Amino acid sequence: MKENIVIIGGGIAGMEAANQLLQLGYLPIIVEQTDHLGGHVAQWHKLFPDMSSSQEIVSNLKERIKDAHVHLETKVKGINSLGNRYNIMLNNGINIVTKAVLMSTGFSLFDASKKEEYGYGVYDHVITNGDLEAWFNGKTDKRIPPQPKAIGFVHCVGSRDLKAGNSQCSKVCCTTAIKQAIEIKERFPDTEVYCFYMDLRLFGKKYEDFYIQAQRDFGVHFIRGRVSEVGETLDGLVQVKAEDTLVGKPLKVTLDLLVLMSGMVCNSQVTPLAEMLRLEIDDDDFLKSKDNVYGIIESNRAGIFYAGACTGTKTIPETVSEARAAALCIHNYLKNNF
Repeated sequence: MKENIVIIGGGIAGMEAANQLLQLGYLPIIVEQTDHLGGHVAQWHKLFPDMSSSQEIVSNLKERIKDAHVHLETKVKGINSLGNRYNIMLNNGINIVTKAVLMSTGFSLFDASKKEEYGYGVYDHVITNGDLEAWFNGKTDKRIPPQPKAIGFVHCVGSRDLKAGNSQCSKVCCTTAIKQAIEIKERFPDTEVYCFYMDLRLFGKKYEDFYIQAQRDFGVHFIRGRVSEVGETLDGLVQVKAEDTLVGKPLKVTLDLLVLMSGMVCNSQVTPLAEMLRLEIDDDDFLKSKDNVYGIIESNRAGIFYAGACTGTKTIPETVSEARAAALCIHNYLKNNF
């Protein structure tokens, strides 16, 4: 009989870990609180920097884990420690005894309405990066004009912001803004697109090329300066005031649409799970790893492992790599301790 391994969270991290565990001879059991696998990636349209289809990646992973047990729209109701095992109680009435648990609970997008100065939920034509991705995927959104003349993107909304309670960089916002700007230009070639940024953090493979492409091939305007004020004109357009720090001049732009790049924050649903398992929470509210260099996927509890954005902001390649490493760590843990 195959050994059960419980994976809490069915995003890319949980799915890839399940894929690897199946190949190692285990039975992964995924517990996912939403009605779908794939997490945030399943809700995205294209992925940077190759503009690959997110749906293809999620579909491919679904096919690879078809032999795993998946519980959708299910939450963990309780967890008991039974010596060197854990009894996982689900709200659908099922109990699972396991020697190892993988936490792959992911992240949440920052609630942009908390940054009142940007007008999300107040002005008709202010949306978030998540809203725009839903529109790219075919969801109707009356806030997005059919033929926009000008669109702006505001970077670092809710990240690198002490007032918002999140001093960390979200890693992916800059590149996501570039990707979305390119997608807008592909749909509306004559639309003027502006990106307002503090610093462009383009550390990944091909990210810098992606940025250059946005300027050279699509004419996206990059303005270094924090947006100081967002207002609405009498005819319902969005007016943005900022300072272009590269030229040392104030700037005022009227837009048909303003997109706020909401940053990654901890998944609030992980707190009760952490309390059940007595897992440590870091000062950024993400799960605290054994250390931040060599032990990212290890917790303070034997048999509990981490993968993906439950411990901090991650790119998809980082998330997939951690999932594969976590599967191997679980295999070695079971081999060496039982």
